[in-house]
Amino acid sequence: MMDNFVRDLATVAEIDVIPTILDVVCQTTGLRFAAVARVTEDRWIACAVRDEIAFGLKPGGELPVESTICNEIRSSGRHVVIDHVAENGAFFNHHTPKIYGFQSYLSMPVFRRNGEFFGTLCAIDPRPARLNTPATLGMFKLFADLIGFHLDVLDRMASDKAALLDERRTGELREQFIAVLGHDLRNPLASVEAGMMLLQKSPLSAQAGQVLGQMRKSTARMSELIDNVLDFARGRLGGGLQCTRCFENELGGMLEQVVAELRSSWPDRIIQCDLILDGPVYCDGPRVAQLLSNLLANALTHGDPAGPIRLHVRYDENGFRLSVVNQCEPIPPDSLARLFQPFARASAKPGQHGLGLGLYIASEIARAHFGSLQAVSTREETRFTFCMPQMSQAHQLGN
Repeated sequence: MMDNFVRDLATVAEIDVIPTILDVVCQTTGLRFAAVARVTEDRWIACAVRDEIAFGLKPGGELPVESTICNEIRSSGRHVVIDHVAENGAFFNHHTPKIYGFQSYLSMPVFRRNGEFFGTLCAIDPRPARLNTPATLGMFKLFADLIGFHLDVLDRMASDKAALLDERRTGELREQFIAVLGHDLRNPLASVEAGMMLLQKSPLSAQAGQVLGQMRKSTARMSELIDNVLDFARGRLGGGLQCTRCFENELGGMLEQVVAELRSSWPDRIIQCDLILDGPVYCDGPRVAQLLSNLLANALTHGDPAGPIRLHVRYDENGFRLSVVNQCEPIPPDSLARLFQPFARASAKPGQHGLGLGLYIASEIARAHFGSLQAVSTREETRFTFCMPQMSQAHQLGN
């Protein structure tokens, strides 16, 4: 709570117009003491003061809150105006004028925009003064509203500054996170892969060969996880997934290489490939290959191990179309609806691990190509289909 009062004092000190307000209040009303006070249930603290009667109160000075009329204003939310205490039936015997020796008094509540009570703009004098007029009350109300407005502005500025600092820290953490993924994790993985390549050149027992095969499969999976998390970090934290499109003559070879690598990692599974491309495809070839890799990995992970996985790729006057089909239990409608969200998975069977980013990354690649990725799941098959328009159509969508 003490920190809050220190902050409130500092905030009021930043409002340059307050000394002018207190000066105008004193000159206009003839009252020789004016202050902006922070008032709570248990404290009254002067935040800004103009004192021509040697009252002795300075910014940061405190009065017992129960000894003030401001405490009553905090409770009621209404202003109090007294021209002459000795002639005022409600206050001539009040303890506050007796304690502080004033005859004239005006205090206006200060509220923040959300209706929260902050404190008061108040003024007193040992001499009587004519204060209860529409002009004087209107001036005090205007000044109190102006103070409340400035308090809100400074609070928003402080909040924006804090948010900017948080954004900078987030940016630094983002860069560190991406650096760890892109360098510190890839380097040891590359060393493991290099070691496995050396082992492959040596005579191995059947058991050692089987272990090496599992290691190759695990490192391929680790590399895929790093790629997906790196893309997720760049996409969500770094401004979106980047694609560099051009007329790709070797897209067919890239896709066939993806199939060959997965066949090598999953030698007991059948992947049927039906690939026909009529000319170069305007796309980001490595990204489309990554999309296929994610779809095939998903099918290998969740599909029926006894059933084949079928890949169909076509490119003609109607555009580019890629489908991955496998057999599995139908995906429930609620899971199907969030299948392309990050960290979502179609199933959670024992032995099936992953972050649930592969399909999300694939859908982002499709979106970056102004295309679509859709899933249909029935008892007969589960089919993922990526459709991408031709270059002229993509340009129109991009513009």
